[in-house]
Amino acid sequence: MVEREQKDVLWFDELHRQDVDLVGGKSSSLGELTSATQIPVPYGFATTTYAYKAFMTATGLNEQINQLLATIKDYEDTDELHTVCANIRSLIVNAEMPTELATTIKKAYQQLAVKMGQTDPFVAVRSSATAEDLPNASFAGQQETYLNVQGADLVVKKVQECYSSLFTDRATYYRHKQHFPHEKVALSAAIQMMVFSKAAGIMFSVNVANGNDQQMVIDAIWGLGEYIVLGKVTPDHYVIDKDSGEIIDRTITNKPVELLQSPGGGTFEQEVPADRASQPALTDDQVKELAGYAKQIEKHYGCYMDMEFALDRPTNKLWLVQARPETVWSNKKKEKKETGEKMMKDAQPILKGLPASPGLASGKVHVIADPADIDNFKDDEVLVTQMTSPDWVPAMKKAAAIITNNGGMTCHAAIVSREMQIPCLVGTAACGTAAMDVLHDGDQVTVDAKNGVVYTGDLTKELAPKEQISTTPAAAVEYFAPTATRVMMNLGDPDLAKRYASQPADGIGLMREEFIWTTTIHEHPLYLIKTGHPEKVVNGLAAGIAKVARAMAPRPMILRFSDFKSGEYRHLKGGEEFEPHEPADLLGWRGAARYYDPHFIKAFKLELAAVKKVRTELGLTNLNVMIPFVRTVDEMAKITELMAENGLKRSADFKVYMMAEIPSNIILADQFNRYVDGYSIGSNDLSMLILGCDRNNDNVSPLFDERNLAVKRAIFHLITVAHRDGKTVSICGQSPSEYPEFTEFLIRSGIDCVSVNPDMVKETKKNVAHFEQRLLLDQATGRGRQLDSEINW
Repeated sequence: MVEREQKDVLWFDELHRQDVDLVGGKSSSLGELTSATQIPVPYGFATTTYAYKAFMTATGLNEQINQLLATIKDYEDTDELHTVCANIRSLIVNAEMPTELATTIKKAYQQLAVKMGQTDPFVAVRSSATAEDLPNASFAGQQETYLNVQGADLVVKKVQECYSSLFTDRATYYRHKQHFPHEKVALSAAIQMMVFSKAAGIMFSVNVANGNDQQMVIDAIWGLGEYIVLGKVTPDHYVIDKDSGEIIDRTITNKPVELLQSPGGGTFEQEVPADRASQPALTDDQVKELAGYAKQIEKHYGCYMDMEFALDRPTNKLWLVQARPETVWSNKKKEKKETGEKMMKDAQPILKGLPASPGLASGKVHVIADPADIDNFKDDEVLVTQMTSPDWVPAMKKAAAIITNNGGMTCHAAIVSREMQIPCLVGTAACGTAAMDVLHDGDQVTVDAKNGVVYTGDLTKELAPKEQISTTPAAAVEYFAPTATRVMMNLGDPDLAKRYASQPADGIGLMREEFIWTTTIHEHPLYLIKTGHPEKVVNGLAAGIAKVARAMAPRPMILRFSDFKSGEYRHLKGGEEFEPHEPADLLGWRGAARYYDPHFIKAFKLELAAVKKVRTELGLTNLNVMIPFVRTVDEMAKITELMAENGLKRSADFKVYMMAEIPSNIILADQFNRYVDGYSIGSNDLSMLILGCDRNNDNVSPLFDERNLAVKRAIFHLITVAHRDGKTVSICGQSPSEYPEFTEFLIRSGIDCVSVNPDMVKETKKNVAHFEQRLLLDQATGRGRQLDSEINW
């Protein structure tokens, strides 16, 4: 009986991940998934490295290859490297396959046909090298894959071509740079049943854009998945929360072409009909199914994973066609350190893209439209091109940063840049503007690849994190119990964001926009429009908002749009011309009433533009917004429509909240629910309007009390009605800070979040934890205090 290690072919269900030396990384991984999990994997077999070595020995190629490799004087010389590698590949392809090996492969293919109940099935022939898919260095993707192969003779030919692909320019160069001896690499070929892909793609069990291992990412396109790696199509991009399996971010792109299987073998490209090109390649259920597989595979392997999938057209079934350890963030995890970038007010982004490989770099732009010009690329330039390919690797190694028009998070440029730790942005065209239309040779730019933006000039010193040396003796870490009720922070001054970012807050529950106006902009928005400087509003607001969003990321923040009263607006430069004199401006022209007013709508559109800039140009999508002082349901309908017209439409990734501070907000909550994602109770104004007390009038201030039964009933009613339609309720007034018993009332009522000033975050966090534990105990024993019956009306 032939020993396993001396067989030329092994079936997937005979293989395990420890068989890398026998069948390479890809084949051993496919075998592991087939034999040890319930993950759906197309069946097949693999030629062994024993077979490869026998082929090389029988043909006498080893000595010839070593002689040719020894002639390479400079691996950085792309012409020299290409010439030698082409000669090596030609020798391998034209050698005669040993008869015994060829017969064994043909016989296994025929057995696969019988097992699958098909005649001459279509298969994929995938290269699987012994040095690929290792946790500390990724050699994967450097050898060839042949799709839609049919017939035993053609399978044998493609196996031999896989052998030759061990010496592509890229693979040879990469092994040399990694100091990995060529003679220690052997190759297996995985012959796997072909999935007739309606859609396909790549997924990672870690967010490769930022290393967040609480998230998974999935990229998908129409047809076969090869066009993702080639960067020919920018894929749909999904970010999935690992714990819940919910989709937390999605980008659906226009996918104009697809690669399909030809009926007689091979592949062809065709245009995707316009009505389908911009549609998601996967349903949400399919995304979640894939995320479940990714989580299961990561758990099984015990490390971050890089996987490929295909959606079968006839059956609509999802198949996993490859899985390997992810290398970049797996290595970084060992020496993870905090990073941060300082955003300057005057730094204006000129371009945005997908942050494929994080980092910060500056250099002179070198645009390369024709691959023939690669050799002209110099060290420390910023490479700007349509898309890279494996032949570009020597040039990419020289780059300070890389920017491409096309591609997604798993295209060639993205994968190689992450591996080489070069800052990289991809898919700029899909993000609004193609890099090659904006950037020109010699332009000095700064690439902030963590946040997906490009700036004019060298801003690395301004944007780079500064070292902070602490002289304070080390102290015990303060512990805060996790709470179901989120504790967030109120903030006005953006300059304080960095100082308070370390607070144990779950985000910013209320950022007041007015502070930016009075400390940075100083001028009335209508005055700036009249004098021809509306950009001061957009840039000033965006800079301040971004400072907070960046400091708190990835925690969410909620910006409250302007809520100046007429007297406050009048104090801004030029305000006298545009503001009425209202004797009771506290109840006058403020909040929502201004936004759609013909006299003020242009000013509100500038606020919308600032928010859009922060979210889209600066990539800070943790920013959400809130509308203050909404008197009627019709007002809210008008404002959400106006926001949508200006590019800010409510979605799963962009929340619109409403201040609940007027009795009508409470009474008509069932109708307001149609236009908002949730509410934030402004307990000061709500108490004032329920009790009829001007909170600024000392004569009636003793009557002003947020703990009044009428106020508590209103809050309880809002929480009940909001939750009925799946909306959230927060509170951003002072009462939770001042009155612990009021915090207990809120928690017993089911409040989702309390937002307090920075100095009260820690104390409130502890109070919330205490009251939640008390509530659980009360419910368990049935002997605790219940919510006062008089609250529920």
